[in-house]
Amino acid sequence: MTHAAVVGAGTMGNGIAHVFALHGWQVTLVDVGQDVLGRALATIQKNLDRQVRKEKLTQEEAEAAVGRITPVMDLDAVRESGIVVEAASETPTLKFSLFERIDAAARPEAILATNTSSISITEIAAHTERPDKVIGMHFMNPVPVMQLVEVIRGHATSDATAQQVMKMAQSLGKTPVEVNDYPGFVSNRVLMPMINEAVYCVMEGVAAPEAVDTVMKLGMAHPMGPLALADLIGLDVCLAILEVLHRGLGDDKYRPCPLLRRMVAAGHIGRKSGRGFYDYAATA
Repeated sequence: MTHAAVVGAGTMGNGIAHVFALHGWQVTLVDVGQDVLGRALATIQKNLDRQVRKEKLTQEEAEAAVGRITPVMDLDAVRESGIVVEAASETPTLKFSLFERIDAAARPEAILATNTSSISITEIAAHTERPDKVIGMHFMNPVPVMQLVEVIRGHATSDATAQQVMKMAQSLGKTPVEVNDYPGFVSNRVLMPMINEAVYCVMEGVAAPEAVDTVMKLGMAHPMGPLALADLIGLDVCLAILEVLHRGLGDDKYRPCPLLRRMVAAGHIGRKSGRGFYDYAATA
């Protein structure tokens, strides 16, 4: 297997394409807009250039990686690939619809993976005719840097599919960890309640965002405070994951903080909007 398709060219999708291409895979990068694909390629080039400057790569390796990525707007192009990794927005109905279309377009033996951070792999797989070949590959942001890949088995995921994806993740220079299909998996089931509680601390006037983050960085040895991390992830994404946790596990400890809902409604969703718990306008 040497050809992968990545469906969705946003922050996660372009990072996943970057990593596959850097490790010798031919990559078909699929999105609905030429502008989105153009931005994705520019981001991949910028990130590769940064790796060259840091002497992690040679200029020749970076150029070869870019040359392996083919941007397309036609989902039928996934037919060439042995694995298709979906990295679209964290919206269940969108993912279900995409998987129906990917399943129809992909070759019968292809593995269909999703980069979802919280949506049930089992539910996604139920929208295909090959649930045994559907699996979660939850990469962390920024994908070229972060080592972890959560490999999530749905109810019907076969042992062969899981083993193949675990080996594949290792071949991409990642550390795969196999987990089972529960809301939020491990990463977000643990992380999101912490972020949510940090937001409550701000809402209730316990401390300012800078103070909350400093306590967690200096007191708990976190490299980044939970509110700065929420801004990096996107407050809209955090809210969507918390809603999945709350709905899927039925426990009010996952109830999204009202301040988080209000900030998302206002469009203050973090780095990508220029404003969240911190102001990024000066660095945009």
